[in-house]
Amino acid sequence: MTTLLISDLHLHPGAPRITEGFLHWLEERARGCDALYILGDFFEAWIGDDLLELGEQDPTGNAALAARIAAALKQLADSGTAIYMMHGNRDFLLGERFASDAGATLLSDPSVVALGNERVLLMHGDSLCTRDEAYQAFRAQARHPLWQEQVLSMPIQERIALARQMREQSGEANSSKAEDIMDVTPSEVESAMAEHGVTTLIHGHTHRPAVHALEVEGRPAKRYVLGDWQPGKGWEIVIEDGGEPRLEAFSLS
Repeated sequence: MTTLLISDLHLHPGAPRITEGFLHWLEERARGCDALYILGDFFEAWIGDDLLELGEQDPTGNAALAARIAAALKQLADSGTAIYMMHGNRDFLLGERFASDAGATLLSDPSVVALGNERVLLMHGDSLCTRDEAYQAFRAQARHPLWQEQVLSMPIQERIALARQMREQSGEANSSKAEDIMDVTPSEVESAMAEHGVTTLIHGHTHRPAVHALEVEGRPAKRYVLGDWQPGKGWEIVIEDGGEPRLEAFSLS
């Protein structure tokens, strides 16, 4: 029994080495595993599942990329690997159509799942960064069904422009924030783990791969943070035969 977890690939047409590295990883590493969990920010941006209808008519290249990725995931799913996807702060509009094309199941954030011999809390991780009050306000707005409905009703080209504008604004805002503000709030981590009755948490988002030891209600606990993928390197968590999670970096060459 092998389970793999990944996060923060930020796939987009401008990063072909990461795309090719991921497709190679699917064939060489994920093929034959029992389950694959993708914990958000799989795509750099997602403007709605109707993007898939544009195909080659999409000048940004995102539609063709998404179709290629969905086909590769579906091939893995058809071979027997269960695939689960969680929304991130970049691709929170990812919907059931893409999931169906990819042979994947959408997971809510947070979710508690049985991995190995224990219950594990899975999150993207952005909800844990409560010291970033400006971002949390935007997150609450962007997750609201009415806001999403309004955005999805916009013409695709307007959504493409909106996504570009939001990425630029996010980059400008983050450049002036203190590093600790964009990391998780320790008390929020402990609260989330206690609420769900777990001693293991796995998340991404912060791009700070590490394994943190902590205590939750007097019990030893661990927080595993997945890293973001770069042109030459990817990150995964591996759980084999009911053992403990292993955080590993690997070459995308």
